[in-house]
Amino acid sequence: MMPQVSIPANATPESLDMASAERVAVQARPASKAHYGVLATFRSLLEFLVIALFALTFILQPFRIPSESMVPTLRVGDFLMVDKQSYEPEGSLSWMLPPSSIHRGDLVVFHYPVDPSMHLVKRVVAVPGDRVRLKHGRAWINGQAVEEPYAFYSQAAVDDFRDNFPSMRQMDPSLDPNWWMRLRRSVVDGELTVPKGQLFVLGDNRNDSEDSRYWGFVPERDVVGRPFVVYFSILPTSDEAAPPTLRDRLRTALSFHVLR
Repeated sequence: MMPQVSIPANATPESLDMASAERVAVQARPASKAHYGVLATFRSLLEFLVIALFALTFILQPFRIPSESMVPTLRVGDFLMVDKQSYEPEGSLSWMLPPSSIHRGDLVVFHYPVDPSMHLVKRVVAVPGDRVRLKHGRAWINGQAVEEPYAFYSQAAVDDFRDNFPSMRQMDPSLDPNWWMRLRRSVVDGELTVPKGQLFVLGDNRNDSEDSRYWGFVPERDVVGRPFVVYFSILPTSDEAAPPTLRDRLRTALSFHVLR
């Protein structure tokens, strides 16, 4: 049954047509709002994906820590976000994000000099022109002891090469042979001078890290970027210890923190 519609006595055909058009517009308006709402949401999502892909391609890159060489600063299972533009001297975005210089104490991710397909993260201890020496595991730069609150010394047997670098009395089995030959030519008065365009890096876990002591300098051009945040962590499993509880895993996974 059709609904009853009252028509004013003084209505004209023109006014009836205008009223009908207004009713159609009012009925169509909600559908149009919903349509544009879906389009706006899709456009926002697309813009977010484009920005995320741009950032991951040119600015940021995730890495995972595979070893204990940076304990306690970084632990096995930590996921890092690395700023790839921070140290890029001729990056495509250098006009917008000017690179900064690499300083002593900086954390850096770089291509492993022995196998460039691998990435490592270490601490910069000396920059070009610095004279490096380790005494009883403590770093000395340009004849001065360095204050390193991040350095950690796990229990380990005394190792003259590791703790009193550069010690040329014996060759460590972990040493890269090419680096050993270069060391023998480069040490002057018990110190090693960092050449131009090179870096000397160490792990924060000084007694359990293979670093510049064992394979040499890191070319500045091989630095990928600066890790600036741990955004996720996974507790490693061990056969010697009880497995972590769900609460422990959740607390570790949510341990988001900024690196300094």
